[in-house]
Order: sequence, then C-alpha cells, then structure tokens
Amino acid sequence: MKILIMGGTRFLGVALTKTLLAQGHEVVLFNRGNKPAPEGVRVIIGDRTDPIQIKEKLLYEQFDAIFDNNGRELTDTKPLVDLFRDRIRHFVYMSSAGVYLDSEILPYFEGDAVDPKSRHKGKLHTESYLKQAYDEIGFPFTSIRPTYIYGPGNYNDLEAWFFDRIVRDRPIPIPGNGKFITQLGHVEDLVAAMAAVLDKSITLGEIYNISDIRYVTFTGLAQATAIAAGKSPDQIKIVYYNPKDFDFGKKKAFPLRSQHFFAAVDKAMTDLDWEPEFDLVDGLVTSFQQDYLPSDRQNADIDFSVDDQILASLG
Repeated sequence: MKILIMGGTRFLGVALTKTLLAQGHEVVLFNRGNKPAPEGVRVIIGDRTDPIQIKEKLLYEQFDAIFDNNGRELTDTKPLVDLFRDRIRHFVYMSSAGVYLDSEILPYFEGDAVDPKSRHKGKLHTESYLKQAYDEIGFPFTSIRPTYIYGPGNYNDLEAWFFDRIVRDRPIPIPGNGKFITQLGHVEDLVAAMAAVLDKSITLGEIYNISDIRYVTFTGLAQATAIAAGKSPDQIKIVYYNPKDFDFGKKKAFPLRSQHFFAAVDKAMTDLDWEPEFDLVDGLVTSFQQDYLPSDRQNADIDFSVDDQILASLG
C-alpha cells in the first residue's frame, strides 16, 4: 500500500514508519521538515494546521491509507477528510484513552462514557466527525486510543523521569500511597496494532484501546524502572506525599495522573489478531539501553527543585 503519515519523524511516527517499511509498504511523510526522515522516504513539507497548504500540497496525491498521528483538533483533521473522503481505503486516527470520563468502574472499554471537558476534547470532536462521515458516506476510518506510550524516542518525560532519579540514587517522590493503578504500552506494540488495522473491514468505523495487557501501580512502576536500569527494587527509596499539600505552580511533580487509569484491549486483540510483545520490564530496558543511556541524559543537568520541595517538607 502507499501510505501517508502525518508527522513521522518523532517517536510514534518513527516507529510506525519503520514498521510499515519493513512490511513492504511505500511510505510518504507530511511534516514541516524540521527533522530528517529515513533514507529513501519522501517528505512533503507543509504545515498541517493550514488547510490551504493541505489542499495545495496533497490535492493531486494518491494514497491507499493515511495515518493521522498528530491531529489534535478537528480543524487539523477535517481538511484531510474533505480532501480524501472518496479516494482512500483507510484513515487511521490517533486519539487517546484520556478521553474517557473518570469512572469508579474499570478498566475502560471502547463504549464507555467520554469526558466532553477532557483536555483531549479536540480528539473527541474529531472522532465524532469521523463517525458521522462513516455513517453518512462510509468514510473508512479507525480510531486508536492508547494509554501512556513509552519506549525509545519518547519525548514525554515518563520512564525518563524515573530513570533520572534512579541513576542518581535520588529518592523517588510518588503521590498518594503508591497504589494508584496505571497502564503503559510500548510504542512498538502500538505501531504493530496500527499496522494490523489496515485492510481489515472489521475495523472500519471502530475505536480500539491499545496498550499492555497488564496494569501496574505507581510503586510497581518505580520498581520496574529500577530493574530496567540494572538495580534491585530494594536499592531505591520511594517517598510518598499528598499532592494537595503543595503548590507546584506550573511545574509537574509527577509524570502520571494521580488516579486509576487503565483500559481493556480485548477488542483489539480479537479484531486485529494482535497482542503486545513487551512486558513492562523488557520494554523499559529498551528505553534505558537504546535511548536514555545513548542520549547521555544520565549526565544532564536535571531540575529537581520540585522533588526538593517535597523532600524538604517531609523532613
């Protein structure tokens, strides 16, 4: 298939491009051209937030599928849908499990209530628009809702936040009592699921949660990152605190939301004939060995001022 990826030169896009190329697909990227693309991959340079550029640069292009990895608002995605609505076989939209309404009943399933006030409400608007286009004209979309994504190339401080403290033998401040349950999914498992969506009629008009099968507590995540960094969980010191006792301003004290947050992936496993390959520790090892250490972040100047504020208050 000839496939267009919106973005394609950071984290998820890099992993997806490699996977699709390995499967024999022809891949074209659309981005601002600020980062190099893999050798031999054509890049269409443009600003996706400008509908005029989308039309001018893509009007005469033909693709079998499009992966919209970085659309945040409906205004980002609608020009693509309008342009390719009757000349594409599959449109795969990257949404987020963050759209679900906070609930006392977990895990989240794809049909569960969503939060119209979510910080991902732009993705909700886009999903609604895609569903309407599917119902009215059969627009062939599939939406993907990952939980927390991790793995080599992650530009969000998630696993690296823990590594920063573990390699320096610093205490790890964790909100609450460490028992909040969360869920991570390795980027390579995510892109494997995304690629498995293609040309499966059962996936058209559907939404899929994609993540690991298992869940982990905040304390368990700290212990897993320690193991991935070559240390025993007994070697790390975890400090628990009540975030309501602090005013951190705009600084982020912890990389995960302080609540239970995990989703069921049964539907994806069944429809896509897919299952995650990485368990949490093995996945974190790839982050540590392939990304964290080669970047020399272990020697970087990291701002621990929020940690110090927490530690000082706890004596």
